[in-house]
Amino acid sequence: MEKKILIGRVTKPFGITGEIKIESYSGFYDRFEKLETIYLDNELFTIKNVKHKERMTMLKLKECDSRNDAEALVGKKIYMTEKDLLELSEDEFYVRDLIGMEVEDGGEIIGKVKDVLTDRPQDLYVVELSDDRNIMIPAVKEFIKEIDTENKKIRVELIEGMR
Repeated sequence: MEKKILIGRVTKPFGITGEIKIESYSGFYDRFEKLETIYLDNELFTIKNVKHKERMTMLKLKECDSRNDAEALVGKKIYMTEKDLLELSEDEFYVRDLIGMEVEDGGEIIGKVKDVLTDRPQDLYVVELSDDRNIMIPAVKEFIKEIDTENKKIRVELIEGMR
């Protein structure tokens, strides 16, 4: 079975024809226009149509014909398959690839990336330090100097008070 990647959730029904409103965990709503199918929890659905309206995205699924059908999907997690991942540019990374990377500051390993918060104007890397404290590092070039995916290491330059 292909590996599935969590990309969002169904928030509520929209209208009476079975459309659903969705939340994208990455904030990249255009992704849904490139997908033919998605999984809601473990069930496969075919995307018929994608609409963007103001700050909402709605999906019309082939298997969802009524408001009742749509209501039954509320709260379900949205997954895509790994083969549907978009190609990223050299300076872009998937959150799942950053989790677990060692973080090095001044030649010293200070901890590992525990989480990435993407719900802000700039991403924040949550780093668990060796003393079990967590710090947040803004994902900007002033602090993040290099991301080495091959060696699973992020080189940072922190300012005084960040640790």
